[in-house]
Amino acid sequence: MSRSLNTSEPEAGLIEAGLIEAGLIKALHHQPLLVVLRSFDPLELAESLERLQALGVHQVEIAWSAHPHWVPHCALLRQRFPRLHLGAASVLDGAGLEAAATAGLAYVVSPVLDRQLVDRARQLRLPLVPGVLSPTEVYQARLWGCSLVKLFPAITVGKAYWQRLAGPLGGERSLPHCIAAGGLRPADVEPWLEAGVDAVALGGALANDAEWEALAALVERLGERLR
Repeated sequence: MSRSLNTSEPEAGLIEAGLIEAGLIKALHHQPLLVVLRSFDPLELAESLERLQALGVHQVEIAWSAHPHWVPHCALLRQRFPRLHLGAASVLDGAGLEAAATAGLAYVVSPVLDRQLVDRARQLRLPLVPGVLSPTEVYQARLWGCSLVKLFPAITVGKAYWQRLAGPLGGERSLPHCIAAGGLRPADVEPWLEAGVDAVALGGALANDAEWEALAALVERLGERLR
């Protein structure tokens, strides 16, 4: 039986949410990598952002903070680095969502699964990637229409975990798209992708020159996969 898009407001909301998130999922298909940067003042991240843009990284998350100029500073960085697709990381409440939307950031990532965040992000037409870990959280995110989730902290469950959820939760096609994050390094990205996640987020791992060199080599290899 065919269904009209306006049969119910909740159903229409789920359809619209999927469309909003589809662009980010498509971008991650081309480069399944995100980098998370943290600083109380986002302007202090300019040097790292310039380095990431030069390497060819596409998706970068700027951690939300209570800095009084977080919004205008993020907006300035967005204009300064047009080749980067900037999102907000570590968003836990409506204030973070509103700030990300005002700054013009492309998406929001949260370490938690919260229905109020999901609903408010849809009202703002802002893609939200909620954090999940347990089978219950993955199942709940799917029921709420979340087509992309963050497995966090991924290091605690191992790279085989995501695919182990497929059978009990109705098969691989029933799982949302997944970004593995938390405790992973550049050397972990390809093994995790091969194990079935859709993308990997790197954060504190980029703490020295060796890790940056590993990231540069990784970006090159990921690009070769699409040629």
